[in-house]
Amino acid sequence: NEGRSVQRRAFGATGLDLPVVGLGTWQVFDIDDEHQETATSVVTAAFENATSLVDSSPMYGRAERVLGRALNGRRADAIVATKIWTPSVEDGRRQFDAQLGFYGGRVEIEQVHNLVAWDEHLAWMEAERDGGRIGILGATHYSASAFRELEEVMCSGRIGAIQIPYNPAERDVEQKVLPLAEELGLGVIAMRPLGGGSIVRRSPPVEEVRALGVDDWAQALLKWCLSDTRIH
Repeated sequence: NEGRSVQRRAFGATGLDLPVVGLGTWQVFDIDDEHQETATSVVTAAFENATSLVDSSPMYGRAERVLGRALNGRRADAIVATKIWTPSVEDGRRQFDAQLGFYGGRVEIEQVHNLVAWDEHLAWMEAERDGGRIGILGATHYSASAFRELEEVMCSGRIGAIQIPYNPAERDVEQKVLPLAEELGLGVIAMRPLGGGSIVRRSPPVEEVRALGVDDWAQALLKWCLSDTRIH
């Protein structure tokens, strides 16, 4: 449709066929080495069921390293979206160097996590993008109180994608962020489509859920999120 074709420009460098199924790693992949096999089995199951994007961050403890190991043998099929999370440019560069080691020398979508020192980080991240080690630059934030600043970054012309919370209980992005992303042709990754677990635990009766053409409430929530064509 027209909305997706416009925003396909932002994700064109990855060759994505939108919409894309993603796997997040917050909390669940911050595990010891002895549990690596469990993470690998999760990634295997996800990719065998149409997942192509994985998302992580230095903020998530050991998750990036665990994810990198779990992608062994599947890296060519994966769109890696990760983040830089530090007020220090020097530390940010160290985080990026570690990511190159985890993910085979390239990150498809590199995001400034929660807008921390975004102007300073984008300066060196742009050089890495131009050098071919980053595909698309992005920015994230989880709080509606920061959306005005996020809009500023979006309008700067320096990023190609954003990641924002979107679910039936968190719809603030509908006011300005999503219309602006559509206007600018930015890609949009939805975080917390299940409300961090809080919404999925409050399922309506199974008969009502199946009347929506899905098997369970989690599927209904994902279908609701992706029904907005600005979500990729």
